[in-house]
Amino acid sequence: MSVMDFVWVACAAFAAGMVNALAGGGTLITFPVLTAIGLPAVMANVTNAVALCPGYFGGAWAQRRDLAGQSRRLWILLPLGALGGMLGAWLLLISGERLFRSLVPWLILLASALLAAQGPLRRWLIARGGRISNSPGTAAIPIGIAAVYGGYFGAGLGVVMLATLGVTLEDTLNRLNAVKQVLSCVINLSAALFFLNSNQIHWPVAAVMAVGALLGGSLGGRWARVIAPTRLRYLVVIIGVGVGIFYLLK
Repeated sequence: MSVMDFVWVACAAFAAGMVNALAGGGTLITFPVLTAIGLPAVMANVTNAVALCPGYFGGAWAQRRDLAGQSRRLWILLPLGALGGMLGAWLLLISGERLFRSLVPWLILLASALLAAQGPLRRWLIARGGRISNSPGTAAIPIGIAAVYGGYFGAGLGVVMLATLGVTLEDTLNRLNAVKQVLSCVINLSAALFFLNSNQIHWPVAAVMAVGALLGGSLGGRWARVIAPTRLRYLVVIIGVGVGIFYLLK
């Protein structure tokens, strides 16, 4: 890889970190850049998952106060998230390059659609609060399925998790979002740990991405009160749709 390749990776990771802090969907920026510089699709996805772990941890830590009183939920849902993340990672590695690459455009378009629906979904979840069960058991199977998706690809995982929690559990959006952050962190971390036993991680790229994402996330956190997340979200959606169509025609 050339110096310019690392520069592109660093810039993409910086942008992804900022976008994740403001609106979500950073994977839709980093994944196509990783494949554009020559990484195979599976390696690009695995490297991306490992590199973004610090960002997920930071998001979970930032909302730790909203986790108060939710220990019972976490004791039930976190093991499912970890198992689902490892299962998704295993499916990715055994599916092979050809199958995964054929699924990539559809996964990117799905993630773009989920990101586009995030605003309406958020308003719907706020409007319908207080009509459903508070037992974490009702969320177990849907969370497990979402965790498998997160371990396999991960783009749009936060939206999937928030929708699942909002439909199956009764609570405020802030508290559910805190659970989502921890679950996303555990799913991504368990997948990343599973990937450590593979030869699919490009460690120099992952290191550059981790630093770029951390810096971008810090800046994004500062700009969160200035930049309208909705506009940025739809910009990422447009990028995602374009990338998905490109992969379809490639």
